[in-house]
Amino acid sequence: MSKMAASRQSIQDVIPELPAENIDMLAATSKLQQQATEIRAQHINWQSYLQSQMISQEDFNFIKPLDAADAATREAILKEHRTQCAKTFLNLLGHVSKDQTIQYILIMIDDLLQEDRHRVEIFREYSQKKRESVWGPFLNLLNRPDEFITNMTARIIAKMACWSKETMEKSDLHFYLTWLKDQLKKPDNEYVQSVGRCLQMMLRIDEYRLAFVAVDGISTIISVLRGRVNFQVQYQLVFCLWVLTFNPLLAEKMNKFNVIPILADILSDSVKEKVTRIILAVFRNMIEKPADSQVSKDHCMAMVSSKVLKQLSILEQRKFDDEDIVADIEFLNERLQASVQDLSSFDEYATEVKSGRLEWSPVHRSAQFWRENAGRLNEKNYELLRILTHLLQNSHDPLVLAVAAFDIGEYVRHYPRGKHVIEQLGGKQTVMQLLAHDDPNVRYEALLAVQKLMVHNWEYLGRQLEKEQDNNKTQGNKPASGGSAVAAKA
Repeated sequence: MSKMAASRQSIQDVIPELPAENIDMLAATSKLQQQATEIRAQHINWQSYLQSQMISQEDFNFIKPLDAADAATREAILKEHRTQCAKTFLNLLGHVSKDQTIQYILIMIDDLLQEDRHRVEIFREYSQKKRESVWGPFLNLLNRPDEFITNMTARIIAKMACWSKETMEKSDLHFYLTWLKDQLKKPDNEYVQSVGRCLQMMLRIDEYRLAFVAVDGISTIISVLRGRVNFQVQYQLVFCLWVLTFNPLLAEKMNKFNVIPILADILSDSVKEKVTRIILAVFRNMIEKPADSQVSKDHCMAMVSSKVLKQLSILEQRKFDDEDIVADIEFLNERLQASVQDLSSFDEYATEVKSGRLEWSPVHRSAQFWRENAGRLNEKNYELLRILTHLLQNSHDPLVLAVAAFDIGEYVRHYPRGKHVIEQLGGKQTVMQLLAHDDPNVRYEALLAVQKLMVHNWEYLGRQLEKEQDNNKTQGNKPASGGSAVAAKA
């Protein structure tokens, strides 16, 4: 076994095998599987293809007996005619144009691979001998208009990419993962379960995980999970997030995509044990896997802010046969409770702002909090202020807008240079635009924030006037002209 293959094997050892397709009933009744069953029952007249010279005698002599063979006979044929197998299938895919026949050929290939995953080497070895890419003929089929053909091809590519001794080349991998990502985003995609299945396989391999993140894959998964999808798709996509978190670097970056609040929402709504189990597993990995303990702490605080403790309390009342669920609930409860003990008011505030889910929690209305912590909003290059400004510009939630506007006003009121900072970040103009918002609460908080911005300005101006008047008295000058000069500068 090569070093790369050994490394891939060790990575996959920690992740349980995916259930067989015939065990996972929802996957087995997916649109792709239903169509495959119907197409498999149809028979191709290979003789007519030979007579019309659309296939060669050599290819006919191989495909006809293989198509009619039982499992034992298939194994014998493939053992004796290994090279001819790859040659015939690739010839047929390249020369037959009829969709129905291409569909049937792809199902034959998929069935052969499903029967014995080592058969992927038949195609790889043949392509190496020909000094051609094994991926080219299959990737080309992803451009076909027939959706069954493209999705069955994608399924075959996933098996070849995951079961082969060698990983997929970077350019081909980028093309394939981009295709899968685009299929996830496709509105009302009837084959989304099949796409999810491909990703569940691919993301078990670390090299493929990094490549998927590079094509903005995590954001795509999160955007789909935000929408209304059935629990099977939820499970598949959360499974994808779970396997991604086995990479410590990805586990550290995960919540930058707002993963925790989204999964917390699904956890609170889900009644399916498989969805609950996989979300808890993601949360556990996001605490255990990061090498940086501060990141783990931040993830704990994000879970607390997203009301995960409340959900854990509810789950504790249910009886689960799955020992992993019970263990994960205990682990998360212990870590989150410990996090709450260490949580300062500023930590609580920062976690809430980073989650993007602002509400009227006590820290916002606390004058003491703002007196003690307003200056801390400048930390990390004004990270929290930038998030507040971003929320004011992009959020459609009136509650979030109202609280963010209030916080901007309180920051300006308690930090001496706050007005200047907010102007530099573009916050002042954004707040002023909210004066015309449809929601009365947003308008009210925006008005208060604008007033604080203006009052701050006048307080500054008043101090300058008093200072100049004092100087004029000391120097014997008239105060009027001096005051006008300052006013003009202001």
